[in-house]
Amino acid sequence: MRICRFDDNRIGVVDGDEIADVSAVLEQLPTVRWPYPRGDALIANLPILIPEMKKLLPSAERVKVADVKLRSPVAQPGKIIAAPVNYKLHLEESRADQGIHFGTQVKTIQECGVFLKATSSMIGPADAVVSDRTDRRTDHEIELCFVIGKTARHVSEADALDYIAGFMIGLDMTIRGPEERSYRKSRDTFSVFGPWLVTSDEFGDPSAVDFELKVSGQTRQKANTRDLIFDCRKLIAYASEAYTLEPGDIFMTGTPEGVAPIEPGDIMNCRIDGIGEMNVAVRAA
Repeated sequence: MRICRFDDNRIGVVDGDEIADVSAVLEQLPTVRWPYPRGDALIANLPILIPEMKKLLPSAERVKVADVKLRSPVAQPGKIIAAPVNYKLHLEESRADQGIHFGTQVKTIQECGVFLKATSSMIGPADAVVSDRTDRRTDHEIELCFVIGKTARHVSEADALDYIAGFMIGLDMTIRGPEERSYRKSRDTFSVFGPWLVTSDEFGDPSAVDFELKVSGQTRQKANTRDLIFDCRKLIAYASEAYTLEPGDIFMTGTPEGVAPIEPGDIMNCRIDGIGEMNVAVRAA
């Protein structure tokens, strides 16, 4: 199933070029009071809500995908966990290009581990990435992203995929500079997720998936997840040794070679097999 969040927090099931509005399922979310539980309530309750969505489909009002504003499929992630230099060729280009490494030593993912991005940096494809530092280079980084569906701690690689609710496209926008990654990559609008969440049963095995990013019709990044250094299984096992993973937590698996600057006015076309594509605009402040 392909589940999207659109317009004023409506919930839909994507069917071709249409969205079936199944927002009525939100009435079945549990009532909560402060202090609110961590994580995303919709993602946590997907096992209950998906059968109800299927019941609503035959009579659901339908709208065209092109006529709505697509938001991030996950509304309230507790954590955005990102994997740095997780493709060998990106590691090599980062070490070779001073515009990327900015005079710092680029370490491998084995050396530096994962890092966290601020949840306030999150937007959906209907919003625009804001490039507001003319004194710095701002790059695109396309990534396969997945969403944790149930609480996890000390998970083995063998069991890791059982904890994934679904997959989506991500953009890890990055200002180059000497500061820590979490600072440079957590600016407002610098985490783009969409266009929808493809549930794990429909998406299948994430270990050999083609993806591509184009700007102005020209390919900038093109790779396959088979080249990941830490694949999805290993990322979950590695992170869950340190953190309790909770429903709605987002993993950004890393970007391949081909990162390059973007400018206001650019349109980034992002495609991942098994998910689809989304166009994300870049604007000035």
